[in-house]
Parts: sequence; structure tokens; C-alpha cells
Amino acid sequence: MFPEAFVRRNVLAWSRRDDVILDPFSGRGTTVFESLVNGRRAIGCDTNPVAACLSRAKADPPKLKSVLARLKELEVKSLRFTSKAAETKDEFFQLCFHEETLRQLLFLMKNLEWRTSNVDCFIAALALGCLHGESHRTDACFSNRMPRTISTKPAYSVRWWQKNECLPPKRNVFPILTTAVEYRYHSDVPAIKGKVVEGDARKAASMLRAYKEKVKLVITSPPYLDITDYHEDQWLRLWFLGGPMKPISGQGKDDRHRIVEGYWQFLSEAWQGVAPLLQDSAQIVIRIGGTRLGANELQAGLLGSLNSTGHKFKLQEYKQSDIKNGQKRIFSTGPSKSGTEHDFRFQMA
Repeated sequence: MFPEAFVRRNVLAWSRRDDVILDPFSGRGTTVFESLVNGRRAIGCDTNPVAACLSRAKADPPKLKSVLARLKELEVKSLRFTSKAAETKDEFFQLCFHEETLRQLLFLMKNLEWRTSNVDCFIAALALGCLHGESHRTDACFSNRMPRTISTKPAYSVRWWQKNECLPPKRNVFPILTTAVEYRYHSDVPAIKGKVVEGDARKAASMLRAYKEKVKLVITSPPYLDITDYHEDQWLRLWFLGGPMKPISGQGKDDRHRIVEGYWQFLSEAWQGVAPLLQDSAQIVIRIGGTRLGANELQAGLLGSLNSTGHKFKLQEYKQSDIKNGQKRIFSTGPSKSGTEHDFRFQMA
């Protein structure tokens, strides 16, 4: 997860109000949101639908009254909804969600137009945050007991729930979402709207062509080498957005690189997709990690991949930090390993 304080510090240090800031791997939209809060224009992209939904909800939040009205409309319509979807007979879904909760979720899946409506996108993003979690500790999640950050695999989840005699709680989706909406709007939304598109960073220049040569600062955290497969780890949230009802290994081809050469080739192509959007003297702040690459290898790889764009970049700053409060798989009994992340700031010469 990308800490807000890290983004805020770099936004304030290396940009001015109304500057354009880009995150080509927008994830949960922290760079976009922090930039908007601090008076910058913000754009981003991500190829993962979950990331695109979350980032877009933060970039272009609708009016509170529109969200509440839409939720009430959906709640009334859901009362007449029945479903014979395969999930209603699947062992995982029967143990993951109470039958009434699952019915409401299937209704939302069918009716939320999250790709075309900023109101529905905002509701979908909140639903993704509530979809699963530690239900023995909070009433604000829909599922049987599960980590909040990742979706455990179906067979493993079923075995764990049966072994620990965990049954899915009966949760009414709409009051939970209404509470979540009111909480999110407790503070004012940013005065500036951002733009986030769903797509590959390697095509950033074509997807965001209106911002050609306008980006002053990039703050991003690309996929780490050999760390995670976002499609597998977020498979249940992807399901809610219209994906398959089971995780598919390798679905996200660029989520998890295991070969070092292929990893740097991927990042070279990503920076080439970003380069046409950059102003002269633009800066790129990168938080990166990986268990197999040290600081010197990361610096050399990043500099080489950035310079492959045809521009010349120079390292301006380097910092290192230990990973704290990272994703913890609460179903796992093995020891957790601490890791290190590396922060680089490059400037176009």
C-alpha cells in the first residue's frame, strides 16, 4: 500500500498548485487523491479493473445526495430481485456470504454501471472495500472471516472456515454502504477533479493524449519483481466487477514478473508509454521493492529503463525504508518476513 504521507511529501516538495501529476500504476489512487487534495491536477491509469475503479472513485467523486439517492433506488429495486446464478450453488460462495447478502451482491453486480457512471463507480468502490474482511471484528464487511487486503483462494477458504466452524454473517449490504458513504463525505471532497483511465501504462500517452507534455511530476510504485499476482490476490473483487467466479492463474500477464530481464523490459516499455506526457525537466518519484534486487541493481535498472525512452534522466535522491504494516495473510501461521522498499527520484535532464 502506498502511504499518503509519502505521496504528500513529494507532491508538496516537487510541484506547485495546478501542476499535472501522473501515476501510471495508480493502484488505490493515493497519488491521484493526495494531488487533488493539495490543489494539483491529477491523472492516472491502471490495467487492473479493481485499481481503476478505486482510483476513478477518488479522482471524480459525485455529489453526496446523488450517491445516497442512487443507493436508495438500488435498495428498492433489489427487493424484487432473484438470481439463479452459479454462485448461489457454489460451496465457496455459500460459505463466504449469507444467502441474502449474496443475493444483494449479485443484484449490484448486475446493475452497477461503474465504468460509465461516476455515481455507480463510487458505490462499487465502497462495495469493494466492504466485500471481505475480518467479520469477527467488524460489522462493516459482507463476508465470512477473510483478510481484508487479499482474497484467499476458494478451496483454502472453505477448508479454513469448516475447520474453524465459521459461518457467513447475515449482512444487509445497503445500510453498510450508506454508512460508508456518509463517513467518506464527512470531509469535503477536493475542489479539482482528476482523470483515471483503465488501461496499460504502456499506452498512457494515447489514453491521456490531452495531457501531452503537461506532466510535471510522476509519483508511482510499479509492480515489484516476483512479489505478487494482483489478479490472483484480488480475484474476489474482480469477480464483483464482472470477472470470473474463480481465480485464474496468470490472468494478469504483467502483474508478476519472475525473470529480471523481462521485468526491466516491461518497465522500459511503460516509461516509453509515459514519456510523451512529460514536460521538460519533469521528475519521476518511484517507490520500488523486491526480495531479489538490491539498491544498486534497482538504481541501474530504473535508470536504464528510463533512459530507454530517448530522454536523459539523472538520479537526484535515494532513500530506503523498512516495510511496516504490509499485507498480512491472517490465515497463515508462518512467520512474516520484513522487507525493504527503495525510493528514487529522477529528473529529466
